[in-house]
Amino acid sequence: MVSTTTRFSDIPNHWARPFIEALAARRILNGYPDGTFRPNNSVTRAEFAAIVAAVFNISVKRPYINFTDVPTSNWAANAIKKAYETGFLSGFPDKTFRPGNQISRGDILVSLVNGLEIATKIKLDLLEKLPEIYQDAANIPAYGRNQIAIATSAGLVSSFPNIKSLNFTTAATRGDVAAIIYQALVYLGQAEKIASVYLVIPPKPTLPTVRVSHNREFRGAWITTVWNSDWPSKAGLSVAQQQAELVAILTRLQELNFNAVILQVRPEGDALYASELEPWSAWLTGTPGKAPEPFYDPLQFAIAEAHKRNLEVHAWFNPYRAKTSTKSAPNVRPHISVTNPEVVYQWGNQLWMDPGIKIVQDRAYNVIIDVVRRYDIDAVHLDDYFYPYPIQGQAFPDDKTYAAYKSAGGQLNLNDWRRQNVDQMVLRLSQGIKATKSYVKFGISPFGIYRPGQPPGITGLDAYSVLYADAKKWLEQGWVDYLAPQLYWRTDQTSQSYPVLLKWWTEINSKRRHIYAGNNIGQLDGKAWKNEEIEKQVKISRNQAGELSLGNIFFSVSSIIENRQDISATFQNSLYTTPAIAPAMPWQTATTPPPPKELQVNNRRLSWQPGDNQPVRSWTLYRQTSNNWILQRVLSAGTTFATVQPGTYAVCAVDRLANESQGVVISVS
Repeated sequence: MVSTTTRFSDIPNHWARPFIEALAARRILNGYPDGTFRPNNSVTRAEFAAIVAAVFNISVKRPYINFTDVPTSNWAANAIKKAYETGFLSGFPDKTFRPGNQISRGDILVSLVNGLEIATKIKLDLLEKLPEIYQDAANIPAYGRNQIAIATSAGLVSSFPNIKSLNFTTAATRGDVAAIIYQALVYLGQAEKIASVYLVIPPKPTLPTVRVSHNREFRGAWITTVWNSDWPSKAGLSVAQQQAELVAILTRLQELNFNAVILQVRPEGDALYASELEPWSAWLTGTPGKAPEPFYDPLQFAIAEAHKRNLEVHAWFNPYRAKTSTKSAPNVRPHISVTNPEVVYQWGNQLWMDPGIKIVQDRAYNVIIDVVRRYDIDAVHLDDYFYPYPIQGQAFPDDKTYAAYKSAGGQLNLNDWRRQNVDQMVLRLSQGIKATKSYVKFGISPFGIYRPGQPPGITGLDAYSVLYADAKKWLEQGWVDYLAPQLYWRTDQTSQSYPVLLKWWTEINSKRRHIYAGNNIGQLDGKAWKNEEIEKQVKISRNQAGELSLGNIFFSVSSIIENRQDISATFQNSLYTTPAIAPAMPWQTATTPPPPKELQVNNRRLSWQPGDNQPVRSWTLYRQTSNNWILQRVLSAGTTFATVQPGTYAVCAVDRLANESQGVVISVS
């Protein structure tokens, strides 16, 4: 036999050719003087001993015994001695080695598992699955079953022509040996993988699953852009400053275990995003209609940065306000007050669109649906501004619009007609949002009092008859996914009682939508408004969780960022000490995503892959404590790993509607 690294004349079409050539190039396998390899020739025990002695540098495990049929003059005596000492091969009870006997395919695999001590590194996960992997698994002798299961897990097994047949007792050919030895080098990390249909791909062990969850809670904060109240801190900041401020807000909310932001993107018929329908907001650049320079899209940026931090983005729109102050810079095209000034009225020092006119209705609808279509938002959010808040002694100047309605045969009185205008806007949006993207949620934050006397003892502004907002109807009809009544009063204000009002909103919720109380942290002063008041309000909300009071939204985020009255410590140490994902909405869909796959652990580092190609919003990581599963972390969709301490863990996929898969369980030692 002579060494060669050239292609052998008898292997061009042989199934094992890639493995033979790769080993020949390493001078591990040799051909014959006539340029052949003879891949279908069987291999003797002596020849196999010579191969493993040459390929693997393994330390001695046991002393050699002299076999009666292996004299020192035998050409393979030294190789047999090394193969025995290193645990690859053993002799027979009669103290023979039988060097000229053919070695079977199964014995080659047993030899490699033993000699390389693979059993110390790979579990017997496939032992019970051997009949599923090999048609002839029943023919595996008892002494080899464990090793074959381990060899399969390690990826050592090749089988020609049928990978479903192991052929344990069949004499191994030189081609068999080449493929199996090469796979052993791949297992050791000493060779690159070679693709072949004749390699048995070990099935991934099926990890157990468990149904886990935690106390869901919506934890939101309003980010107000009008008047530069929250963000940007002032108009005309550089792009870098704007982005840094927003990232700081989102990062702080993530640190405090919030899970949603309600970002104002259309405060006054303008846009804090790239729009062909409305002009750039002056609250960004200081100039109406002027885009950021260098260009970026603030809403797109906010969504990307929020989702990295497992924060939902609810895009907040004001449907009818056209200008907060007539003293500021004039509006520019395509603002509705410029393109259609006849549908916009002065109201005090503001401008307000007429909700009864089709142009206004279509503009609000088209603007919102445009954002739903183009941006990966989680929800559309409206606040309490419908018809404007009243001005003493003035009537909203929509008399011509109402007269046109009456002349066309309309039968409703003025107040009912105005309510109908708002109702139609809400219903149209509800239907349009779901038709565009069924998973985008729709929420409204109305004034916290529906009508004085509902419930008894409550006094205050009548949102039903003054703002023409029939929020009770929207909830009862199921037009919204959540309602966030602005309960901006202290718990000791009996005429506007926080617990009484919250209970009333939950009781009229026949369609069982979510109620997220709106809480006023902007009043924190350490006197009339203390942190204890906010804690009390959140606990009241939680006490009504069974009636679908499932969270809180705080107005507004600047109080958190400024840490007014040390409110951050209240969130961090008392209210939001552990993470939580938002509550699921079963009327949207109760279908859970598939659990993650390929979950594995390497040196206390868990890693996994998505269960399918559908979008994942986040991953939840639980740890088992006694009989309980405790949520440890919520990880963003792009993070498919986690470093953990020893213990038993479960990893779940969470979709964009907060439906959570079963947890795949793994133990970390």
